Amino acid sequence: MSEQEVNTDNQETQRQKYSDKEAARIFDQEFMPHVNSMYNFAYRLTFDEDDAKDLVQDTYLKAFRFINSFEQGTNAKAWLFRILKNSFINEFRKKSKQPAKVDYNEVESYYNSDDIDENITTDLRVETVQHMIGDEITSALNGIPVDFRTVIILSDLEGFTYEEMSKILDIPIGTVRSRLHRARNMLKDKLAVYAKEMGYNK
Repeated sequence: MSEQEVNTDNQETQRQKYSDKEAARIFDQEFMPHVNSMYNFAYRLTFDEDDAKDLVQDTYLKAFRFINSFEQGTNAKAWLFRILKNSFINEFRKKSKQPAKVDYNEVESYYNSDDIDENITTDLRVETVQHMIGDEITSALNGIPVDFRTVIILSDLEGFTYEEMSKILDIPIGTVRSRLHRARNMLKDKLAVYAKEMGYNK
């Protein structure tokens, strides 16, 4: 959530859209089933078990605090992922032990382009790399900048649509497509050696 959204949500919480009982039901039935996916996402972002747990806890605290801004019938998982992503950017990235990460603004200006041929990119769900063992894909995935790693996680591992990713990341759909194209190519390059060793063609 952005600061502006938090301020808006804070006003909405005062209107008490949901009763305490209804809020608890939404939290238990719509939010809690996604806790494992949330932890996996958090760990792929932080590479630290404690930080991942703290990030998930922070996300769920915010989700409960601003539950009156959640619209029933919408994608609860996408809503939670958006909160987690923004919490990571706002707080955890500053504390990260990882070497230099790409700034989102820099990504927008340097990597965004209109001449993208999506047919030549690698999708983890359909290409031969999905047959590789998890450790190899994880190692390669962890080796690309977090901004690009995030779109692959959201698209190819979590199955979010471009529209959902656009809302989670607060960027235009065109930028989602462009960033995913770049990310898949980065991952494909890193997986090339693994693929050769295992007898797969690029």
